Amino acid sequence: MLEFIIKSVLIGAGATALLDLWAQFLHRVVGLPAPNWAMVGRWFGHLPQGRFAHEDIGKAAPVPNELTIGWVMHYVVGIVFAAALLLIWGLDWARNPSFLPALIVGLVTVGCGWFILQPGMGAGIAASKRANANQLRLLNIVGHTVFAIGMYGTAMLIR
Repeated sequence: MLEFIIKSVLIGAGATALLDLWAQFLHRVVGLPAPNWAMVGRWFGHLPQGRFAHEDIGKAAPVPNELTIGWVMHYVVGIVFAAALLLIWGLDWARNPSFLPALIVGLVTVGCGWFILQPGMGAGIAASKRANANQLRLLNIVGHTVFAIGMYGTAMLIR
């Protein structure tokens, strides 16, 4: 159990860090906006009060430490996704990683953003309420592919 926890944390945090580097690259080189983790923190901060969906998370009441909450939950979710990979493919995957399982988990988890986070924050299913919905969808798929590369790469480093 300890090996499972350690590998989930390392693989999930490593993959999330690579995703953050990718976001910084897109921000600095391509000019895309950087992720606003404060709004994610605001969304998570409203969950204990039973508020799951917002018309526009930017207009929702701020919560204390929402930026910190957003960053922490960003990494917690990455760790949970890595744990899911290890639950499905087992610790043997972490000992002898292959890319396909990481890619499958990376692509399947796009659904969490499309069907939970984006609607909950007021963007609609798969960002359908946003003018640039197709661009956002493509960025989600590419980002989760980068996350998959990060899971695979981190597993290779720690095996």
